[in-house]
Amino acid sequence: MELNDANLQTLTEFLRKTLDPDPTVRRPAEKFLESVEGNQNYPLLLLTLLEKSQDSVIRVCAAVTFKNYIKRNWRIVEDEPNKISDPDRTAIKANIVNLMLSSPEQIQKQLSDAISIIGREDFPQKWPDLLTEMVTRFRSGDFHIINGVLHTAHSLFKRYRHEFKSNELWTEIKLVLDTFALPLTELFKATIELCQTHASDVNALKVLFSSLTLISKLFYSLNFQDLPEFFEDNMETWMTNFHCLLTLDNKLLQTDDEEEAGLLELLKSQICDNAALYAQKYDEEFQPYLPRFVTAIWNLLVSTGQEVKYDLLVSNAIQFLASVCERPHYKHLFEDQNTLTSICEKVIVPNMEFRSADEEAFEDNSEEYIRRDLEGSVCKEPQRELETQRCCYIFGMIKIDFRRLL
Repeated sequence: MELNDANLQTLTEFLRKTLDPDPTVRRPAEKFLESVEGNQNYPLLLLTLLEKSQDSVIRVCAAVTFKNYIKRNWRIVEDEPNKISDPDRTAIKANIVNLMLSSPEQIQKQLSDAISIIGREDFPQKWPDLLTEMVTRFRSGDFHIINGVLHTAHSLFKRYRHEFKSNELWTEIKLVLDTFALPLTELFKATIELCQTHASDVNALKVLFSSLTLISKLFYSLNFQDLPEFFEDNMETWMTNFHCLLTLDNKLLQTDDEEEAGLLELLKSQICDNAALYAQKYDEEFQPYLPRFVTAIWNLLVSTGQEVKYDLLVSNAIQFLASVCERPHYKHLFEDQNTLTSICEKVIVPNMEFRSADEEAFEDNSEEYIRRDLEGSVCKEPQRELETQRCCYIFGMIKIDFRRLL
């Protein structure tokens, strides 16, 4: 397939037909696209279309089609024919990052997902300049571009949370840290400064707090396997700012929605996760910072309401406290009688309550509620109770008589 106007027009017509609710129109169009996706230049036609088409619907459709095409075909399977030609692979990698960062949000997300799929297969050996190309965009000052880079990096690096240790993995993580850790830290500090500068601009704060949440997720992924020397050397910067964000209460970022977590809750939830990671795995290095995090997260717990939107935050906060109190050398932080009584009265008992929202969820779909309860879904109501039960159990291990305290 040549890159020409005629083929672009043909592709546009068939993409439009794939959106038709009539199956007699939609299915033949889908079959046609499947039949031509093995042709050279087909993915480049899609990229050209999503970049230059005047029809926003067609652009989004082309982006989704391209992402699904990459998902189905990019991986090279041994003893099977290459489904994407080498020239097309080279051209895609040469253009997709620029195109992703200059596209509207809907298209940006699709292309970011496509980059992540390609990156899982090709980075770093077959795509060594990917990170360098992304990091240079931090200097743009445009947070639409910066958040696109952060979202893509998060998709690439989050697998470090569950990969088995190997020399290949360590080599890749070292390469990532050498290229990414310092720019990420500088971006973190600059973003916090911008939050202070724009403290009364709600629209700016929404963008900036989205960035801080993504940065915090990246911090978690990059620190999960082991404590990198860079982050150990810069722990003061990260932990001091994490603590400040954890104690921040900006009225402009509070939401009226009782079920959907807002940006502030999402950021604080991730910071609780980060603190729990350090408390569990790097407690010796984290020890100087731990008391202030215990105090901040404790205050957060006792001041947070029972609304569903706080479930993830409360769950992660309790998980942090449980992680700390189960270690013998931190037990002294919780042995005071007044502290134990307060934990029982203000944290454990309120969060074991079966709320009206829980009752409604159970009545609406009891099977789904029980499934989430059994699986411990991290974003739904039962997880809050599960973490509270875990905390209750751990406090039981340090000889607390709950009946006497209550």
